[in-house]
Amino acid sequence: MGYFCLNLFYKPAILKKIITVSLMLAFCVFISPAKAQTADKSATPLTKKLFKNLKDALSRGILFGHQDDLAYGVGWKYEEGRSDVKEVTGEYPGIYGWELSGLEDNDSLNIDGVPFSKMIQYIRQGYERGGVITASWHLDNPVTGKNAWDTTHGGVAACLPGGTQHTKYKAWLDNVAKFSQSLKGANGELIPVLFRPFHELTGNWFWWTKNTNTPEEFKALWRFTFDYLSKEKKVHNFIYVYNTANFSNQAQFLERYPGDEYVDMVSFDAYQYGDPLKDNRFVNEVSRQLNILDTIAKAHNKIPALGETGYEAIPYAQWWTKTLWKTIAEHPLSYVLLWRNYGKQENGNWHYYVPFKGQVSEKDFKEFHSMERVFFEKKTKQLNLYR
Repeated sequence: MGYFCLNLFYKPAILKKIITVSLMLAFCVFISPAKAQTADKSATPLTKKLFKNLKDALSRGILFGHQDDLAYGVGWKYEEGRSDVKEVTGEYPGIYGWELSGLEDNDSLNIDGVPFSKMIQYIRQGYERGGVITASWHLDNPVTGKNAWDTTHGGVAACLPGGTQHTKYKAWLDNVAKFSQSLKGANGELIPVLFRPFHELTGNWFWWTKNTNTPEEFKALWRFTFDYLSKEKKVHNFIYVYNTANFSNQAQFLERYPGDEYVDMVSFDAYQYGDPLKDNRFVNEVSRQLNILDTIAKAHNKIPALGETGYEAIPYAQWWTKTLWKTIAEHPLSYVLLWRNYGKQENGNWHYYVPFKGQVSEKDFKEFHSMERVFFEKKTKQLNLYR
């Protein structure tokens, strides 16, 4: 009815423009996301800025990350300024992954042998370059004292209030809090961290994964961890990342989801196995899972990411452009993190996930690096994520 009234006063061409603009405005209002808000309502201003800016950057590109990038690489360790990524591409990653396991035992080194004192320095360096910091935590089994891969049941229940290891678990969280509050920039500001606890929770290889506890027990542990760190220990520089392993549908991904008020980002881990020239399962399966993640992230107003991925020793020369980019290109991911470059293992096998000088996929990695929507250090810095 209104269109006909307008036609009495405007020429058809003008009328068409008015209707088009009106429809566009209505569509923009319909799709505009809810206000970006950290789960921790008392998060530091810098942490809130990072969260909002990461959300806003989803339409621009995907940050490229690498685990332990500054600490060691293939054939070297603790050499100031070195990075396998930088030596191949000319710049550092946009996101840096680190591991907190060892804090629970008051160790000076983490599970990968990196001194926490050096890690603090590396985290500062990455932050000062405008990069993003993320941290996983392969914490020990609280019941047996063995490592995270000990799947003896009962660990999750034991950590809960009233559980046999609750006091121990709180002491572990105290150490995490102390470490997080030691991460400061040049002006004394707390450095934000994407905290990814209990990762790969839908797997069956850690003491917290789905084979060892009930969904309600896991949710309770996550909520307690969040509340204790944020409310009791006043840790306000964490952005909380919910992370799964394999899943087939939304229900499986969300079965142990603790609630929107306890989560900032949603993610999963997926690795390439087998020859991608003969087996398309990685592309097909991860693409399908990313479609599910896209839907969940939009429905819950969370930031989606690919928490870990890679192809060990990267024997396929075009894996970066023909497999990885083919898989993630059409998805609004915040970041993709490649696993670490340990080098040659004691068993003689090579363990690395980004190329080094002379590696067979080096040329293709450079091509991947040059893609418009792939963000390494320079493009990430231009996003001004902390402003």
